[in-house]
Amino acid sequence: MNIGSFLHRRLINARQQARYVIGRWPVLLHDGLMISLSWYLAYWLRFNLGTVPDVFLVEAATLLPLVIICHLGTSVVLGVPRGAWRFTSLYDLTKVTQGVVFGTAIVAALVFTYDRMWAVPRSVFLLQTLLLIGFLVGPRILYRIWHDRETRQDIDVGTEKVLIVGAGTAAEMLIRDLMRATPRRYAPVALVDDDPRKQGRELHGVRVVGGCNTIPLLAGKLGISRILLAMPSATAAQMRTAVDWCEKAQLPFRTLPKVQDIIDGTATSRDLREVDLDDLLGRKPVTLDWASITAGLKGKRVVVTGGGGSIGSELCRQLVRLRPAKLILIDQGEFNLYSIASELAESGNGVDVLPLLADVCDESAMRHIFSAHKPEVVFHAAAYKHVPLLQDQARETVRNNVMGTRVVAEASIAAGCDTFVLISTDKAVNPTSLMGASKRMAEIVCQVLDQESATRFVTVRFGNVLGSAGSVVPLFRKQIEDGGPVTVTHPDMTRYFMTMAEACQLILQASVAGSGQAIYVLNMGEPVKISDLAEQMIRLAGLRTDKDIRIEFTGLRPGEKLKEELFHDLESLSPTGFEKLLLADRREVERETVLDGCRQLVDACNDYDYQTIVRVMQCLVPEYREAKNDRSEGAKVQAIERGKGETQDIKSPTGATGDLRTEPVESRRS
Repeated sequence: MNIGSFLHRRLINARQQARYVIGRWPVLLHDGLMISLSWYLAYWLRFNLGTVPDVFLVEAATLLPLVIICHLGTSVVLGVPRGAWRFTSLYDLTKVTQGVVFGTAIVAALVFTYDRMWAVPRSVFLLQTLLLIGFLVGPRILYRIWHDRETRQDIDVGTEKVLIVGAGTAAEMLIRDLMRATPRRYAPVALVDDDPRKQGRELHGVRVVGGCNTIPLLAGKLGISRILLAMPSATAAQMRTAVDWCEKAQLPFRTLPKVQDIIDGTATSRDLREVDLDDLLGRKPVTLDWASITAGLKGKRVVVTGGGGSIGSELCRQLVRLRPAKLILIDQGEFNLYSIASELAESGNGVDVLPLLADVCDESAMRHIFSAHKPEVVFHAAAYKHVPLLQDQARETVRNNVMGTRVVAEASIAAGCDTFVLISTDKAVNPTSLMGASKRMAEIVCQVLDQESATRFVTVRFGNVLGSAGSVVPLFRKQIEDGGPVTVTHPDMTRYFMTMAEACQLILQASVAGSGQAIYVLNMGEPVKISDLAEQMIRLAGLRTDKDIRIEFTGLRPGEKLKEELFHDLESLSPTGFEKLLLADRREVERETVLDGCRQLVDACNDYDYQTIVRVMQCLVPEYREAKNDRSEGAKVQAIERGKGETQDIKSPTGATGDLRTEPVESRRS
């Protein structure tokens, strides 16, 4: 069977090679003529440009077929004819030289082996090598020069003059692609770069005329209609600087994809796109131990709960690249589950993907699924996350986030699962919202279960994720599209942000690092002011906050903090060997108290007893202090921002110490 497959592959390769040779017959014909010409000229030069003796002419004619076959054969093997003459590069010239040298070596070896029959002057081989390299390289270079000359013709009507920011390798590739494009849409007329060593140089005839601070001046002077950012490896600070100058020029601008996107294959160096918020809030690339991640997940049976959600779906995209034996997606949202399952099926990775509609709170369903498929790794991403919405729905919040976590965790233990990864949030630290308290309670449940089972429980805690369903970014984008206003709760509110791909990659790293009872905290960098975020998004849309879109401060909503925290004061952090992954020590909890509290929560949820739910949560999460925020304070904030008042009595939610609300939801709403 193996021999048959091998012969079949060889036959297919032979057919492809034959089609390739036939399809490139003009190139082979040209090269064959150049081989013949260089062979005869080498004899002529050998005899000092004089008459070549008849005996050597006969010898040259007799050996010519051998010389052509050897040189063309070597050329085909090295792939020289594959090179497109219009895009001849140093790589192609190197291949040509290698082909000529190897071809000459083969001819010389054959001739000298039968030296008694043939007496070819040795200098002929050296002369022919030099001549043939020139004859093969020269036409290719001239052809490219002729085509490049066409691209430098006068700018056609309708072609946009563009200014390119950046003068590195990416800019060189972009200019070359723009000049060769048919029809020609953009004409690069100048480059700018803040590196003084590059200023004054030229790339394909386009000069680096200054730094980024000259963009507004050049825009008017050169008649620029669009700016292209060719800085795929730029830092967030560099991108912000470049974007600021582009905005001052009041011209539309586009950027090349990031280096990571090009490496991942999700984009190419020719793709131009709008500058995203991620480019301006971006962080240093994540350095991961992909060898350990692959070893820990490849060939494993993996479950992702909440697989149709923002984090869950991105986790699935990352996981299929690691080729698990089976990837089981659990979600109660039919459309989201169908969408991610279809996307993964179309990716062509060949991973066995099984989408299952189920509720993580359904104990029978979880036990059946886990018993049937015996997962080895579980990523628990299913959770309710919207703080204001959940604040008045204690039963559903606790049932899903706490009881659902316990159900999935116990099903994992029963199925003999190796690793259970809980995806938590920074809102679980000193929570002021019911959502945050429920996630902290989920962490405690996993900590207790880790003590009594062989399953390794790992918690990963991080802040907001750009582009996730619960992020403010989609809301701001919609408000901008609708013409505003953009609503921000408080001018001093800050949040930690991380990209979706980065968060999921660090989750994967945490899943294979360390032992159980671990809380991994993702290093989120510096917090970002939400008002600055809104202003930046407005500017990226080509609008202005003072004229086009208004920012309106509405006041903190129930349960919201001004600032989030990533770890508790009693949780000391230690490094893990990965710059953006920290390990937080778990606080001691009493196992029996937690288990008894969970039983009370189950009974209270079944009875819709809101008072008991809140009371038990306060007992199990003693640092939970609900923020007493009032939306009417938004008017006071707005007045202060506009300079119309001197009110200073806006409360900070982190300092709120009021009593917890214990009355049922119905009475609170009334």
